Amino acid sequence: MPGSSGADIRTLRPGSPAPQQSVSRLALEELAEIELQRDEEAAAALGTVRRPLVAPSAGPDPALSMNHPFYDVARHGILQVAGEDRLGRRVVTFSCCRMPPSHELNHRRLLEYLKYTLDQYVESDYIIVYFHHGLNSRNKPSLGWLQSAYKEFDRRYKKNLKALYVVHPTNFIKVLWNILRPLISHKFGKKVTYFNYLSELHEHLKFDQLIVPPEVQRHPPGPRGLHRTALIPPSRSPPPGRPHPQHRLGIELELLKDKNRGELIPPVMRFTVTYLREKGLRTEGLFRRSASIQTVREIQRLYNQGKPVNFDDYGDIHVPAVILKTFLRELPQPLLTFEAYEQILGITSVESSLRVTCCRQILQSLPGHNYAVLSYLMGFLHEVSRESIFNKMNSSNLACVFGLNLIWPSQGASSLSALVPLNLFTELLIEYYGKVFSSRQAQRELGASGAPADGQGGPCPPDGPAAGLTRPPMPPRPLTVTGRPL
Repeated sequence: MPGSSGADIRTLRPGSPAPQQSVSRLALEELAEIELQRDEEAAAALGTVRRPLVAPSAGPDPALSMNHPFYDVARHGILQVAGEDRLGRRVVTFSCCRMPPSHELNHRRLLEYLKYTLDQYVESDYIIVYFHHGLNSRNKPSLGWLQSAYKEFDRRYKKNLKALYVVHPTNFIKVLWNILRPLISHKFGKKVTYFNYLSELHEHLKFDQLIVPPEVQRHPPGPRGLHRTALIPPSRSPPPGRPHPQHRLGIELELLKDKNRGELIPPVMRFTVTYLREKGLRTEGLFRRSASIQTVREIQRLYNQGKPVNFDDYGDIHVPAVILKTFLRELPQPLLTFEAYEQILGITSVESSLRVTCCRQILQSLPGHNYAVLSYLMGFLHEVSRESIFNKMNSSNLACVFGLNLIWPSQGASSLSALVPLNLFTELLIEYYGKVFSSRQAQRELGASGAPADGQGGPCPPDGPAAGLTRPPMPPRPLTVTGRPL
């Protein structure tokens, strides 16, 4: 089922019943971006090139003429017709590693070229082999394009497609299916088969006829295989020993405070927020865009070496936005803490008029340092939301982007349905910032209304997800070294 640790994507086939609570497309897009970033980092750790500056050439095709109606797309070698399978069906391959950066490829032309190619074979049975390796944040089509592309392939294309083989899938594919699931029929979903190893294709295809890019042949299968991953990144094991004394990312808030002479707001957060407040508040799609993984890693390295970072040098306002989200995701314990996770899941069962009070009650149990940092961040996001007429990022959209970066469970993985309360809670913090973060006035109001700050009673439900997890307030203390990966 969705969210079960280590669940295989086959339990989430297109056409299967959707979760009881709907998850916004933007929340799923953020999941997909996180997964794609994790794919790239995992590949970088393995020494696998996933983001070439220029898409590698497929080699000269003597049959390809410059007069070809789609020469501008065909020359990249993304699409190949590769003989027949063992049942005599035509094989068409799609290689993501051949896709150049998005600004160098007209994706509308790519779709037309794909239809032009398939038009030659759809009257007979055929199969598609999709090599996922090589898809990255620079060359991936938009999710909107993927949705419109599926709609354009009518029954004529789908009827005789007998199999879609997805080779070297990652958790990004799993998230993608959940985004496209409302469009994809159960019948079509049954045609999809996933292979973590190239060798698994041998029993289905005439492998000597298959055109496999060298990058795909060299790709090591393993940790990113779907049967080994969960839908939402689970917690990570703590690194051995104490962090490097200069590091500014991936370490506890209390250690960051010590490094910065008692300053509560971590430097990375203060620098990125200050820059975005001055230069990015009206940028359309702020926090929704991705950035080059090499750029992110370079900035991480600079921060961890104690060196200054000048975001003007990168010429992209979305870079500091990505760094801010990355900083939150790399905290060993989420900013909202593991202890608050179950309580937050109960927010949807609280009467609407009491939800803001419930949010304040939950936040009163946070360590003082976490509360201060969260208040600083939510105050900034409230400012961003007030410019939504320009940046298109209202409190709901911001919550979809930041909810996953503020809270996650200490063990296992969150389910898709958990995104609904997590994002709702985050939206309330942003939308009603002035009421939620009214400092110690909130404590007095909670006490006066019979909702003590110790979490006993009050608007938050005693039953359901938060049952048994209320507790007295915790004083500021060093956080435990546990967490999750990017």
